[in-house]
Amino acid sequence: MKKEQKMSKFNPYDHLNVSLNEDGTLTRYMKLPAAPPNNDPSEAVLSKDVTLSAEKKTWMRLYRPSKISSGTRLPVILYFHPGGWIQMSVAESIIHEFSNRMAAEVPSILVAVDFRLAPEHRLPAQYEDAMDAVAWVQKQADDGDGEPWIKDYGDLNRCYLYGVSCGANIVYNTALRLPEMKPQPLKIAGTILNQPFIGGQKRTKSELNLATDPYFPLPVIDLLWELALPVGTDRDHRFCNPLADAAMKEKVRSLGRCLVIGFGGDPLVDRQQELVQMLVERGVQVEARFDDIGFHNIDLIDKRRAKAILNFIKEFV
Repeated sequence: MKKEQKMSKFNPYDHLNVSLNEDGTLTRYMKLPAAPPNNDPSEAVLSKDVTLSAEKKTWMRLYRPSKISSGTRLPVILYFHPGGWIQMSVAESIIHEFSNRMAAEVPSILVAVDFRLAPEHRLPAQYEDAMDAVAWVQKQADDGDGEPWIKDYGDLNRCYLYGVSCGANIVYNTALRLPEMKPQPLKIAGTILNQPFIGGQKRTKSELNLATDPYFPLPVIDLLWELALPVGTDRDHRFCNPLADAAMKEKVRSLGRCLVIGFGGDPLVDRQQELVQMLVERGVQVEARFDDIGFHNIDLIDKRRAKAILNFIKEFV
């Protein structure tokens, strides 16, 4: 009873530091520090911003090691950031610094996608932005005036989709759409799902046990889905619940190699493990890395965990 009373007084908008306006937009009160791209060749990694879609106001930040040996081709990683659908940008320092490390340590050509945010742009807008990003990378190989970092240094036979939290949801849904796109000569060599943000109407054991989690409590999870899903749908919609749609589950055979990362203190961990089981049952080559200790998005604040995840990705790539 005490837990129920505590949760009934909890305001998820206050927790997220946002307020919903009458026109359906959000006011976001938290402004994280941002970092500009780096063009100083004395640094380990160079970065620059490019437009993805002027119409949609989407863009990307590209990263590459500043020193690349002649003739070397690096894997291309398309990266989709966390933020619960409603927050964050690849320009924010916390994301920018991680992207620098990944480009340097994997090493890779990293394409960090600044997709549109909900609720101003509800799903599937984010999946469409991801498909735009894949198409953009594909185009650079065929375009005589294509982006030189992709043309000169990228290995389009080794492209990976990597996402964190909602970004992992974007990666999963994008990977299932790619066979229809047939993005030759680009080849997706693997998908990386770091703490995928998925859900469903029926509560799982981990959701109930961690309902009052200080970082990612159940009312916040529910609100984020309410703000992101198409109006009039519920958490068993295929964008949220990958286990509820039979046709979607049949498509997973096309996923190829897949790395799934999760933590025991994440309310979503049961769903993530059920996702792994479903993928394995359908013949997907899955590498699952679950740690009993840790919470949702722990890698944003724990450098040791961030380093461990980076090592998992490096081994996978």
